[in-house]
Amino acid sequence: MIPLQVNGRAQQLDVDPSTPVLWALRDSLGLTGTKFGCGVAQCGACTVHVDGQAVRSCITPVSSVASRAVTTIEAVTGGDDRVGLAVRDAWVRHDVAQCGYCQSGQIMSATAFLKSLPRGRQPDAAEIDAAMAGNVCRCGTYARIRAAVADAARALA
Repeated sequence: MIPLQVNGRAQQLDVDPSTPVLWALRDSLGLTGTKFGCGVAQCGACTVHVDGQAVRSCITPVSSVASRAVTTIEAVTGGDDRVGLAVRDAWVRHDVAQCGYCQSGQIMSATAFLKSLPRGRQPDAAEIDAAMAGNVCRCGTYARIRAAVADAARALA
């Protein structure tokens, strides 16, 4: 059994220790908001937070996050996460999503980035682009993503 702390709840998973976090979340816990994209940590669709840091769950073995805080899109946008809710609301205001497949990973990366900034600090476009560079959007909504991240930062100031 592997102990996990997922979205603030203690979990015990009976999975192979090498199982990627992505599949432990989706198959064992039914948390399907985290998406499978490329399987090699290149697209960012599988992004979750581990101890507050954005991590690609498709290549992260579940054993490496034992007893650590794993946070998924379900908690970031569906709970009381102030930054996650600001990002989600900005995503809607800027009509970011087209197909929507990458959006959970995009939101997780944006949320981790904004949480890493000192409160009230407004990132510039280059900083936002650098923070979001590991997330691919096949629909090409990068300008809207940048605008939404900047908007969320302003809302949080």
